[in-house]
Amino acid sequence: MDISNWTRKSLLGIEELSHNEITQILELAKLFKKETEGDMSNKNYLRGKRMVNLFMEPSTRTRIAFEVAAKSLHADVISVAEQSSSLTKGETLRDTAMNIQALGADAIVLRHSSPGASLFLSKIVDVPIINAGDGAHEHPSQALLDLYTLQDKLGTVEGKKITILGDILFSRVARSNFWALSKMGAEVTLAGPSTLVPKQFESMGARVSHNLEEALQDADAVMLLRIQHERQSSSHFPSLAEYTKVFGLNKDRKQWLKKGALILHPGPVNRGVELDSELADSPQSVILDQVSNGIAVRMAILYLCTMQGATNL
Repeated sequence: MDISNWTRKSLLGIEELSHNEITQILELAKLFKKETEGDMSNKNYLRGKRMVNLFMEPSTRTRIAFEVAAKSLHADVISVAEQSSSLTKGETLRDTAMNIQALGADAIVLRHSSPGASLFLSKIVDVPIINAGDGAHEHPSQALLDLYTLQDKLGTVEGKKITILGDILFSRVARSNFWALSKMGAEVTLAGPSTLVPKQFESMGARVSHNLEEALQDADAVMLLRIQHERQSSSHFPSLAEYTKVFGLNKDRKQWLKKGALILHPGPVNRGVELDSELADSPQSVILDQVSNGIAVRMAILYLCTMQGATNL
């Protein structure tokens, strides 16, 4: 596969990517997924490279997927969590990253609570920075794996209607997915209570709905999002029970879904709040497909950013 036209050293967000760049990542992910189904023992794509996962917020799926992706490419992986880093002693993020680079890192995968943290580091260190989530700004690898999953199941997202339901205001997943889906030709509806889905999102080109039945009825896929309590300084609705009563997707509201509509969730799922277990575990759910596809997508990201300037895979 020719990768000579990939010019980005870092992956900081989806908004800045072109249609062709997104397609290139997904095509490479498809190749890697096929290879991982066979023997990867002699596929030394990133042997000798050192990847550092610097996670300043809790993570299960993203951190482990990046670890598995790097190891699948035969890179060395070191994971650092905030509580085990010198950041707890007052060291700045800048100094932490500079020291990680001095220790021989070839790439840094960063998750941080501050929007723009990955962009900030990309201007300081010489190694690639891969954004694994920066505050409520972006989560590019999640959007790419969601897009991969949708294309795998639907064939294409062009012309498809995708509803993202839940806490849009504080969700980096919603923002990255909106950019990814829009760039690939999907019609995106952002749905939820007006306090979490303000009309200002219409200026981005999204359709905004505060009526659950209306938001679901024509959707080819619906992506549920949890309530981001950790980013809210005050409550944006009376209670979780009230949210569930009005916007929770349950077996009774399943009838509002189009036949064959896919159900997605980036996790963690708050069962019984935004999504009932019966639907989370149903044949329509592709939640676990999202998780497994995340490995191949992150393999593609790591390879493209680390091997920038290479001509062929």
